[in-house]
Amino acid sequence: MERREAAVERLHGVTRERFLRDIYPRRKPVVLTGLELGTCTTKWTTDYLSQAEGSKEVKIHVSAVPQMDFLSKNFVYRTMPFDAFVRRAAEVKHKEYFLTEDEKYYLRSVGEDVRKDIADIRKQFPILAEDIIIPEYFEKEKFFSSVFRISSAGLQLWTHYDVMDNFLIQVTGRKRVVLYSPRDAPYLYLSGTKSEVLDVDNPDMEKYPLFVKAKRYQCVLEAGDVLFIPALWFHNVVSEEFGVALNVFWKHLPAESYDKTDTYGNKDPMAASRAIQILDRALKTLEELPEEYRDFYARRMVLRIQEKAYRNDYG
Repeated sequence: MERREAAVERLHGVTRERFLRDIYPRRKPVVLTGLELGTCTTKWTTDYLSQAEGSKEVKIHVSAVPQMDFLSKNFVYRTMPFDAFVRRAAEVKHKEYFLTEDEKYYLRSVGEDVRKDIADIRKQFPILAEDIIIPEYFEKEKFFSSVFRISSAGLQLWTHYDVMDNFLIQVTGRKRVVLYSPRDAPYLYLSGTKSEVLDVDNPDMEKYPLFVKAKRYQCVLEAGDVLFIPALWFHNVVSEEFGVALNVFWKHLPAESYDKTDTYGNKDPMAASRAIQILDRALKTLEELPEEYRDFYARRMVLRIQEKAYRNDYG
């Protein structure tokens, strides 16, 4: 079976009104180009970044291999001064290193207390925050977080989904992003919010035979591009160059829908969590039956879920 592929649409100079009227309701990824992002696209060189935020301590991911896997935790966390981190992340080979001389680095900013505080560039990197204009294509009170990211060239992040809509603003460098529709979740071998399929370009088809059924959407983000990633869309990101980006998440569901302990924006909505717990209890109850009956009633449950909850108009 051939892999199904499509390019993510690129649109230039989209106004807030057009985005909200024509693009946002479609619930599909789109690359927005030509937006006013401020002076960050020219100012954020490695020298400027290092000087602007100095030697404040940052917690980073360090991996000996390019493909970083959150499920197997094939990386370590280290803390180091921000200016030293920026210089190392921009290198290909390192004179100083933690694991190997060609190790990869990744910064994903977090709040002061990760258990209670969200990432907000205005608080964690106030000097850099002055350089960037965040496209205000959502209401201010819906803002959830702004996540500052720096990646080594060649770094690939695991495939996952978030429960909030977001913009991925590529400030410097180039990224390749592969996305999958929420509807293709049955083919992505999920473990929580993450897919077990890390190498989306050369997947192990013996281990993941259904993966070929998932339709692949792809785009390359150049400096200054903004990718709209709707909630629940899976994404896998490769930094083709050393680069700096900002993710902005906002709450598009009613505020009470979200888990109040969620500081990352990736915990399932409260109603979904409750439904999954109820389903787990139902499946546990089925274990009281012999295998033949368990199989029959499980299939009936699947049919009932499809009848009551599946959408028929999914594009």
